[in-house]
Amino acid sequence: MDATTQTPAAGAPATSLQDIIAHAKEYGFVFPSSEIYDGLQAVYDYGQNGVELKNNLKTVWWKAMTQVNDNVVGIDAAIFMHPLTWKASGHVDSFNDPMIDNKDSKKRYRADQLLEGKAEQYEKAGDEARGQALRDELGRLQGAEDMEGLRNLIISEGIVCPISGTANWTEVRQFNLMFSTQVGSVAEDASLIYLRPETAQGIFVNFLNVQKTGRMKIPFGIAQIGKAFRNEIVARQFTFRMREFEQMEMQYFVRPGTEMEWYERWRDTRLNFHKAVGLPAEKLKFHIHEKLAHYANAAVDIEYEFPFGFREIEGIHSRTDFDLKSHQELSRKKMQYFDPEINQNYIPYVVETSVGADRLFLAVFCNAYTEEVVGEGDAQKTRTYLKLHPALAPVKAAVFPLVRKDGLPEKAQQIVKQLRSEFRVIYEERDAIGKRYTRQDLIGTPFCIAVDYQTLEDDTVTIRYRDTTEQVRVPISELKQRIGYDVSTERILENL
Repeated sequence: MDATTQTPAAGAPATSLQDIIAHAKEYGFVFPSSEIYDGLQAVYDYGQNGVELKNNLKTVWWKAMTQVNDNVVGIDAAIFMHPLTWKASGHVDSFNDPMIDNKDSKKRYRADQLLEGKAEQYEKAGDEARGQALRDELGRLQGAEDMEGLRNLIISEGIVCPISGTANWTEVRQFNLMFSTQVGSVAEDASLIYLRPETAQGIFVNFLNVQKTGRMKIPFGIAQIGKAFRNEIVARQFTFRMREFEQMEMQYFVRPGTEMEWYERWRDTRLNFHKAVGLPAEKLKFHIHEKLAHYANAAVDIEYEFPFGFREIEGIHSRTDFDLKSHQELSRKKMQYFDPEINQNYIPYVVETSVGADRLFLAVFCNAYTEEVVGEGDAQKTRTYLKLHPALAPVKAAVFPLVRKDGLPEKAQQIVKQLRSEFRVIYEERDAIGKRYTRQDLIGTPFCIAVDYQTLEDDTVTIRYRDTTEQVRVPISELKQRIGYDVSTERILENL
């Protein structure tokens, strides 16, 4: 589990997760939450550039769901829900992780993650059979909820605490991941409710509201972007696993018996989405679930190769009719759909696509972080930049006057004003122009526009392309069209 580097481009140094974290903070993408008070573990704030990148990813996802598809609509459900919602969904009884403590270090771990880490060690050492056997045994014990068996397996595998170096383990206990709070003005009369651990249930309880008011016909989908909260035992790996996070989910309601066809279709569609936002095919793979959740009859993860290895960024699940049926039983409200094509009432089956906005942000950020060696001999140096898709970049263009005099700043400000209604554009005049180019490279700005003395003569500027550093002379009148084409979300959506 110590694999923290990814394969670099030829001639470039390896990139570690620490490189990513440092760059994200230094250039305004992600900050530790409440940092002036030494932070709060596994909680992060998005800075001025990070929030733009994340919002751009959410916008592209939303359009890919609700704009490209004519039978998918969106909602925004509340974070607080009636507590029986979580009883019906199984979260009250089953939303647990196996927890184990080391008596010497007093540190707490997820038992399954300790064993998965050991399996990874076997696989990296070339013993894939032993690694798979360990994963199979882990799945069997988890399925049987055999806590004693998990502890015995940890001990028999020789797994020790990385802090104390000992195997002085406690018993394994189940740990419910939901945050609870109370609603009500008087403590004695307050009711226990939960911060939602997922956004899907807000969709399920609104199934009939959306279907009837939108006159939706099966098959159709409901999409949502929203915050969710999980009291993770061990939250780690930067924004990959946090206690407060954002999900982008779509529940697709289908006729029973057709769910596997739609499951496969959405599996492939969602993989194409990740490629379209710039994640390379060789860094993406499917991981089919052998051990299924209580609500599923098929499940697959789309995994991305982070600096710390392949990890899930999106799950596609065939959830059967579990959720709607459970809500019908507990609420005693019918959750059925009348299908005029077959003249029959039924509870629809559901295919879910669920991507973590924060995980997708991290995958795109890691993939964009580029270090390449440029120049030769004594002039050789490493150039660092963020190779973001232009539609995702926080800033689309930066405008620079060559010098701070002779009317060049005023001309540059005019250009900023012309472009600002269409794109996020910034103006900068400090330092040498080479340093200004470098600063924009480091936040992923795809275009830099230099205003010089020739501009005053013929209304042309030099536009510099981030990835190639190529510079081209163009008329000011062409800037909006030239930049607008490349930064449009259409460039992503047309590849779906």
